[in-house]
Amino acid sequence: MSISHAPPGTPETDIPETSHPDATEPAAPGPAPDLDLDLEPIVPASSHRTRVPRWLRRTTGPLLLLALWQLLSSTGVLTDDVLASPGRIAQVAGDLISDGSLTSAMTTSLQRVAGGLLLGALIGTGLALVSGLFRIGEDIVDAPVQMLRTVPFVGLIPLFIIWFGIGEAPKIAIITLGVTFPLYLNVYAGIRGVDAQLIEAGESLGLSRWGLVRHVILPGALPGAMTGLRYSLGISWLALVFAEQVNADSGIGFLMVQARDFLRTDVIVVCLIVYAFLGLLADFVVRSLERLLLQWRPTFTGR
Repeated sequence: MSISHAPPGTPETDIPETSHPDATEPAAPGPAPDLDLDLEPIVPASSHRTRVPRWLRRTTGPLLLLALWQLLSSTGVLTDDVLASPGRIAQVAGDLISDGSLTSAMTTSLQRVAGGLLLGALIGTGLALVSGLFRIGEDIVDAPVQMLRTVPFVGLIPLFIIWFGIGEAPKIAIITLGVTFPLYLNVYAGIRGVDAQLIEAGESLGLSRWGLVRHVILPGALPGAMTGLRYSLGISWLALVFAEQVNADSGIGFLMVQARDFLRTDVIVVCLIVYAFLGLLADFVVRSLERLLLQWRPTFTGR
């Protein structure tokens, strides 16, 4: 039935019936609309920067320093008796390599560092395990180690000469002493820095004491141990410089002593560069080992 709302006197027109609001008819099914949405991934703002190869960025500083050095030598600001030019140092390095003296010296120095590093790592890590895992070990070991580490190892050279003579033993002992304490401190701090809740979780899972040490404590202390190893490697090369001043007849330090007697700054700089590159190579090896062993520990690597 149609209801007309037209005023009187107005011709009646057909007005469609209004349906009840609750009686809505469902729309006939039709094809789904084609939504062509262009979704753009969210990209961090740092990734919009110009990407420069990292090896290029890392070599920029040394190359600029080398260029400045060459410029000062060419203009006469640095004379040969003060500091030889890079070209002269490259020539001297080639001569030392060709006659075999530099290669032989590097081999001898590497053997000394390897021996001292091995002994220092065994002693430092062993003491840290005893002191970090056992309270009685801490009471007995930690205090003497803290006292000894404050004594400059260079000051012990006269005693080492008296005790071990002037052969290879005092040189390796100096390197061993320099390596021991950084490893001890970092491994000990790594053990005591393990979260106590992880220990409780391991105990609740039924792990024995050795199981806790193997699966919880040692993995948790591994980052600190790797940091201590990097410190120890740096100190081992520093200790080698002093060790090879003790009546040495071979090694890089022996070449430096000879160059000092003859005022050969070029040979001294070559030896210092060799020390620097060997230390950089050792640090690279440790960092590669760290990335391999600590894959389970994602960390911030900078932006």
